[in-house]
Amino acid sequence: MPGGHPVKVIHREVTSYSGGVPGSPPVPDRVRADACPGVFATHPAKDGLLARVRLPGGALTGAQAIAVAECAETLGDGAIHLTSRANLQLRAVRDEGKLVAALSGAGLLPKPSHERVRNILGSPLSGLSGGRTDIRPLVAELDRKLCATPELASLPGRFLFAFDDGRGDVAGEGADVAWRAITADSGAVLLAGADTGSRVPKGEAAAALIALAVTFQRIRGTAWRMRELGAEKVMALTGTAEPPLRAAAPPDIGEHDGVVVAAPVLGTVSSAELRVLGRRGAVVVTPWRTLVLSPEQAGAVPGLLTDPSAPLAGVSACAGSPGCARSLADVRADARSLSERGTGGRRVHFSGCERRCGRPSGDHADVLAEREGYRADGTWVATSDLAVTLRGRQ
Repeated sequence: MPGGHPVKVIHREVTSYSGGVPGSPPVPDRVRADACPGVFATHPAKDGLLARVRLPGGALTGAQAIAVAECAETLGDGAIHLTSRANLQLRAVRDEGKLVAALSGAGLLPKPSHERVRNILGSPLSGLSGGRTDIRPLVAELDRKLCATPELASLPGRFLFAFDDGRGDVAGEGADVAWRAITADSGAVLLAGADTGSRVPKGEAAAALIALAVTFQRIRGTAWRMRELGAEKVMALTGTAEPPLRAAAPPDIGEHDGVVVAAPVLGTVSSAELRVLGRRGAVVVTPWRTLVLSPEQAGAVPGLLTDPSAPLAGVSACAGSPGCARSLADVRADARSLSERGTGGRRVHFSGCERRCGRPSGDHADVLAEREGYRADGTWVATSDLAVTLRGRQ
């Protein structure tokens, strides 16, 4: 790439063309600040306060898992919900102060000012099974640098970082800034999921993503995500001719070189289940609402799905009624109705309203609640016919 260090060239292009790229959509004219929930800033829902616990790279030590389980049991509704960004959510929170104290004591809130911006994905099996390099140290380094950069405390809560170990799993999640390993020592810089053509050494990867986030923060105006600046067009202006990098499917549930990818039904574990897992070791949460566990952990919780052919494997749902006032149906109950017939192996997401909270980024059947029945990929279907319809569209 001509014109200096590749990341600096991207800085220059983004700064020069953001908001003015021909053909790019206008930056939304927002009048309110981003309101993504956290632990210090919970979200009021119909069933009480919702708190989101951010886990850079989805990593959770055994002690931290036990702490979250105890918070869910004593301060919430007893359930822990996995999110599409490898974070955790607690619902019906009754005492924010006690929640903050408990999670801070567990080391889950290292920098209150930066709590909502620690959105960092990492290939969940990295360092455990496959991949070109272990990205776990990069996740930790980025988290430290992020928390040490005052300017980034006001990044939008939707802004997403990612490190892909080369297998292509989290590269397809549309992170605003990402690094994907090409070799063990070098990788590609991605913006809004698009390969920039920039190749950066592994040792510079965390610093490069921080620099790009700072650039975004300075020029973003009312934008919350990189793509709102017309990032794909910006990439075309960098003058590179690197072939695009293909994203890969998430790891299947089941065993992978001595570890197990297990799926909680509808992406939810009980406080008792998480406590059992935590007592047996660390847990990795994935962006696909699954968990990376040891065989001992997976065997200790019978309700976890470890067979990809299980009827509810790949089925997810938002909170739905009665917990969410916007929802038009009890989508979780209706999703469970697929447990006998399944979906024919297709990923399915149930949404209670047009916001489609928590929907996966990859290919999936979109099942949207209406006042009567659902729309499955745009076609109205009676609730009683969902299983037959979804199996017929595989």
